[in-house]
Amino acid sequence: MQTVAAGRLSNDQVAHFRREGYVIVRDPVLPAAKFQSLRAHFEDMLAALPPGKSPEGMDVPHFTDTKLFEWLFDDAVLDLVEPLLGPDIALFSSHFICKPAGQGKRVPWHEDSAYWGDMVTPMEVVTVWLALDEATPTNGCMRVIPGTHRGGYSDYAPVADPSANVFGAEIKPHQFDAKRAVDIALAPNQCSLHDGKLMHGSNANTSSERRCGYTMRYISARSRLAERCHSHHNLYLARGRDHGVTPYADPTRAYPEIIAARSGEVKKGH
Repeated sequence: MQTVAAGRLSNDQVAHFRREGYVIVRDPVLPAAKFQSLRAHFEDMLAALPPGKSPEGMDVPHFTDTKLFEWLFDDAVLDLVEPLLGPDIALFSSHFICKPAGQGKRVPWHEDSAYWGDMVTPMEVVTVWLALDEATPTNGCMRVIPGTHRGGYSDYAPVADPSANVFGAEIKPHQFDAKRAVDIALAPNQCSLHDGKLMHGSNANTSSERRCGYTMRYISARSRLAERCHSHHNLYLARGRDHGVTPYADPTRAYPEIIAARSGEVKKGH
């Protein structure tokens, strides 16, 4: 990844991200009114979920809900990403990860890169994890293992209880040290940024408070989407110049056919 002295991150924050694989941003990400409009939009989406649809599984909603680009392409968000990826930025993915109070599932230790495989080359993805609710150790905030982004493709084994986990595999225990984990506690409208190869996970939410975040994932516009993924995944040019290495979708158009094509094709990072 590039390191650029621009945008909303200080040189120290960029250095921390580079060294540890993540950084926490305590300043409000979005203007207050725009953040509240995102929360309201999410509440409408949550209320409209079909029966049986898990609130943890609201993946790539922007493929059919074009209003989300109001926030995904917001300069306040992209200015956080530009110091890490450079001025030419593409949207890779987004995902609402909502853990209901008292029953939100555990997210096993994993690297997003292991689920994405060779979808993008190079595998240099920056995730903005925007807190919609307060995220605390009690309600299952994200936890990271600093410095592990230098790997990205660990070995995985099945979890002991698939029904209690968001997905069914986890990094094998001998490949990470959970004692080094850092809790990413956030207030609403704060965020963390993490590298797509960083080991992370979260505990179950057994508290009385919901925990919801919106993950907005970005790559350099110089990155390439694998040819085999064109049928079931979209990239969008968010800022800067199109380098002609991969086709971009139209953010004003919904793509229900892409959602249909994803069934059975895509494993999701969290």
